[in-house]
Amino acid sequence: MNAAVRLLKRRRYTAARRLTELLVLVLFAGTARWGWAVAGRPLLAGDLSQSKILGLVPLADPLALLERLCAGVIPTAAALTGAALITLLYGLLGSRTFCGWVCPMNCVVECAAWLRGRLGLSADQIRLPRAARYAVLAGALAASFAAGTAAFETVSPQAMIWRDLVFGTGLSAASAALAVFALELGLMREGWCGHLCPLGALWSLIGRASPKPLVSVGFSDARCTRCAECLKVCPEKQIIRFKEIARTGRIPSGECLNCGRCIEVCSENALFFQLAGRRPGGGSPKDERPCAPESK
Repeated sequence: MNAAVRLLKRRRYTAARRLTELLVLVLFAGTARWGWAVAGRPLLAGDLSQSKILGLVPLADPLALLERLCAGVIPTAAALTGAALITLLYGLLGSRTFCGWVCPMNCVVECAAWLRGRLGLSADQIRLPRAARYAVLAGALAASFAAGTAAFETVSPQAMIWRDLVFGTGLSAASAALAVFALELGLMREGWCGHLCPLGALWSLIGRASPKPLVSVGFSDARCTRCAECLKVCPEKQIIRFKEIARTGRIPSGECLNCGRCIEVCSENALFFQLAGRRPGGGSPKDERPCAPESK
């Protein structure tokens, strides 16, 4: 029992993310398949591209909206409102919180990363710069303009997984998940989420536009021993630059997924979630005095 409790504590944010992803999926599936409703109104109808809460509150994927705009489709007022609400929500939360806590693809790539480590695979057959995802984003918008339809929506693996699990048989979802799993396992480390996904690129840009997010990963330089365990698990390890985060007291918003994996492995508690720049219990990382040289 104690071992199970310690494991849960060590993987508390991973467990919370999996529960969040499952909860959102169950709410969509329950509404679509079993007619879940509150006061006669559908609980959560639609999918991640466009949906409504209780038939009243519209939600929409901002990338899907941009694609349709490029395709020449005039969005409805509900679609514009929904995209604005989602952008505001994740903009306030900061970074790529959607990618870390809601998108079903992060479970696939993390499982592939775990197995890759077990098998000792390098997965470096394909090498691309992280900026490639912004080129894919631009390409998706250009393709939507040329084709007159939302181009990425038709091939998006996360959209396939979500729609098929909610409305279909699960076969298309399995195919999409296996394709990304194979990419991550044997060809390209952090290939989809880190290098190719245009939706992640868009959320990264939105995160960069929110320099002081509501939720961020704080950093205490006084506690850090530079063991680099956080670098081993971070899917965007290039953002953990110790000199920079020691100066600012937090990991920069934008490319960070707010997934908490770095916090889970930090035995010195030098990393932690903070709200509006304030660490739990009050104060800020900058309020701590640096360790003496011999303690480093």
